[in-house]
Formats: sequence, structure tokens, C-alpha cells
Amino acid sequence: MNKFILKRALASLVSLLFLVVAVFFLSRLTGDPTDLYLPVDASLASREQFRKIHGLDQPLMVQFFNYVRDLAVLDFGESIRRARPALDVVLEAFKWTLQLALITLFLVTLAAIIFGSLAAFRVGGMFDRFATFFSLIGASAPDFWLAIVAIVVFSVGLGWVPTSGTGTMMHWILPVTILFIRPFGLILQVVRSSMITALSAAYIKTARAKGAKAKSIIFIHALRNALLPIITVIGDQAAGMLNGAVIVETIFGFPGVGKLMIDSILQRDFSVVLASIMVTAFVIFLMNILIDLLYAVLDPRIRY
Repeated sequence: MNKFILKRALASLVSLLFLVVAVFFLSRLTGDPTDLYLPVDASLASREQFRKIHGLDQPLMVQFFNYVRDLAVLDFGESIRRARPALDVVLEAFKWTLQLALITLFLVTLAAIIFGSLAAFRVGGMFDRFATFFSLIGASAPDFWLAIVAIVVFSVGLGWVPTSGTGTMMHWILPVTILFIRPFGLILQVVRSSMITALSAAYIKTARAKGAKAKSIIFIHALRNALLPIITVIGDQAAGMLNGAVIVETIFGFPGVGKLMIDSILQRDFSVVLASIMVTAFVIFLMNILIDLLYAVLDPRIRY
């Protein structure tokens, strides 16, 4: 098990290194921050001083190696716009994204397992048809379109919920709902498919013959043996929520790391952009390792 964890950690480290290289150089293509933060008529001396303060006066490769050196000691640099450590800025925003993702993931997992299991219990029935129909619509609907329509209908038209912010529970309804729809459709389909296979097993037929209740058959006997593919897709969707939060947070003005990342790209705040991506990537890699470990707990055969 320790060898397995070490191999996954090394693979994640290599991926993070590639990510650092890609993001560092791509972020520089957005332009020179000097043009954004100084007046158009700023003197050449002022421009040179600004670049020197923020380490932008050195050749690009020197900047990169300096950044990697600082990153090795978890120094993500300083935010140009906020004059604060970039990591502090990102962690403040990330707590909002994490809350949004965890709340949505809990609701999605609970709803998808219940509805998917019930749909699989009577394949072809009325409930199965409705669940399949709505899950397919949800899985194929783009987040940005749903978010815009939801604002127009429920915020502007009906005035039921605010368009942005986090002040009250009402502010969370639209972001959670929009982030909920697509993962719910995808996970429900996997739950349904896995449960159909599990419910067709011989031991389920034996349990039915012995008069076991439907609730016991579905959620005790069958669900445990159908969990591996379900956990896989839940892990993928959890990572997708962190990425999908970029769109949802930007549209709803939610103060998470997704909105921070977009704002920082527009502001050419390179340190915050890199810190945002690195923190998000680290959490996703950690999540993947935890899911792999969970496989071994649920199915001991995987350990071998």
C-alpha cells in the first residue's frame, strides 16, 4: 500500500511540474502588467522600477527558475494587485469554492444514488423513464447557458433569488443548483447501470425469494457491490466541480477561486493565477489518491 501511494504521489508531482511550466509561460502571453497598472504616460524610469520590484525585468527563463526555486519552499510570490502573498489570497477564496463544491457533491451523491437505485429496481417502468430522461437532459446541458437562463428567469423575471453574493442562504440556491444539474445526470446514469448489473446477480434473486424487503435489497445487498464504478464517477465529478466552479462563480459573482482566477488573468496578476491553479490541481490530485485508497477498502482484491 505504501508503495502504491508513493507511485501515485510521484506521478502527481510530475503532472504538477508540467502544469507549472505550461501555466507560467502561457500566463505571460496575456501581456505586460506594467501597461495595466501604470498610467499610459508613465515615464520609462517608472516602468523599469515597477518591473524590477515585481521581478519582471529579468529574462523570462530566469523568472521561471526563480519561481520554481521559490515554489520549492511554498513561496508563491506576491499579488501585484493586492500587495499580499498570493497563497493567502488564493486560500481565502478557495474556502468558498470548497464549501460550494462539498455542499453540491453531498446533494448530488445522495440524490443520484437514491434515484438511480430506484430507477434500476424496475427497469423500463415509469419512474425509470422519467429519471433517465431528465438525467440525460441534465448531463448534456451546458452550465453557462443554464446559469444565464436561471438568472433571467428566477432573479430578474420572478425576483425569487439574488443574482450574486453569499450573504444569505438564498444567495447559494442558484450556484448550487446549476453546479448540481450536470453531475447529477452523469452520476445517476452510472448508478442506474451499475445497480441493474448488481440486481441481476444470483444472490439478489435469493434475497428476493427469501422475502427480503425492497429497501434492503437495493440499499444493502446490491449497492455495496455496485459502488466501485459509482465512486469512480463521483471522484471525476468532484474534480469537475472544482473546474466547473470557474464558470458558475464568474457568472454569479461568487467569491471563490474560480472567479479569482479569471479576475487575476484579466489583471495579469501572474502569482495569483499560478497559485490558484496549483492549489486546485493539488486538491484534485489528493482527491484521486483518496479515491484509489477507497477502492482497496471496498474491494480487498484490488490490494493485490
